[in-house]
Amino acid sequence: MLDFMFIAVGLAGLVWSSDKFVEGAAAIANHVGMSPLLIGMTIVSLGTSAPEIVVSIMASLSGSGELAVGNALGSNITNIGLVLGITLIIRSITIDASTTKRELPQMVVVTLLAGALMIDGVLSVTDGALLILGLVIFLTLLARRGEAPEGGVDNDSTLTPLKAWGVFTIGLALLVISSRLLVVGAVNIAMALGVSELIIGLTIVAIGTSLPELAAAVMSALKGHSDIAIGAIVGSNVFNLLVVLAGPGLFGPLTLNASVMTRDWPVTMLTTGTLMMLAWLAYQNANGDKKGNGELGRASGVLLVTMYTAYIGLLIFYPDLAL
Repeated sequence: MLDFMFIAVGLAGLVWSSDKFVEGAAAIANHVGMSPLLIGMTIVSLGTSAPEIVVSIMASLSGSGELAVGNALGSNITNIGLVLGITLIIRSITIDASTTKRELPQMVVVTLLAGALMIDGVLSVTDGALLILGLVIFLTLLARRGEAPEGGVDNDSTLTPLKAWGVFTIGLALLVISSRLLVVGAVNIAMALGVSELIIGLTIVAIGTSLPELAAAVMSALKGHSDIAIGAIVGSNVFNLLVVLAGPGLFGPLTLNASVMTRDWPVTMLTTGTLMMLAWLAYQNANGDKKGNGELGRASGVLLVTMYTAYIGLLIFYPDLAL
C-alpha cells in the first residue's frame, strides 16, 4: 500500500512541480534577458541532469565507472527517443532555424567526440580532460548568444525576479523528489511481482531518471515554451556526454565493455542523427516561414518512440547481442 502511495504522490508531484518549474524558468528568461532556448540549455538542463551527474561522480569514486558510462549514453537515448518522442506525440514543437543550424549540430559533434574518445575501448584521464575542455568550449559558444530575442521573451508571468528564482528552485527540488518517489514505489512493486532486476533497471529506473526531463519538456510544450523543451533536451544530452561521461575518465582509466561501442554508442549516435535529420527536414519544409522555423509533429514523435522501444527490446531479449 505504501508503494502505491509513493506512486500516486510522485505522479501528482510531477504534474504540479513541472508546471512551477517551467513557469519559473520562463520568468527568469524574461528578467535576465536570456532567450528561453538558452535557459533550457543551461539552467533547466543542468537542473534536470543533476541526478545523472551525482550518480556519475559517486559511481566513479566507488569504482563503478561503467554505471556512469551506461547512465550517460542511456540517458541521451531516453531523452531523444522517449522524452522528446512523447512530447511530440502530445503536441507539436517549433524549432527555430538557429537551433537547427547551431545547437543541434553541436550536439552531434559532441556525440562524435565521445565516440572518438571511446573507440579504443578505454576512457583515460586525458579523455576526461578533453571532454571537460569540450564543455568549456560549448558554454563559451552559448555565452556569445546570450541575449534575448528582439522584443523580449513571450511570457506573461507577473513574477518578480526573486519570486521567479524561488518558484524555479522549489519546482526543481520537488520535481526530483517526486521522480524519486515514483521510481522507488514502482521498483518495489516490480520486485514483489518477480520482475528481474535487469528489466527493472532498463525500464523503470531508466525512465525514472528521465522523468524530470519528461515532465519539464511536456509542460514546456503545453505552455507554449517549445524553446525551453528543446533547449532542455539538447543541453541535458551535451551535459551527459561532457560532464557525466568525463567522470569515469578523470577517476580512471576505465576499460569499457565491448558493447558500449558496438551497441550503445551507435544507438546514441543514431537517435541524435535522426533528431538532426528531422529538424533539418522541418527547416527545409518550413512552408513559407520567412524565419525558416520548422515544426516537428506527431509522426516524428512516433518514429522516435519506436526507435527507443526497439532499443529497449534489444536489451531485454538480446542483452549480449552486438550490433
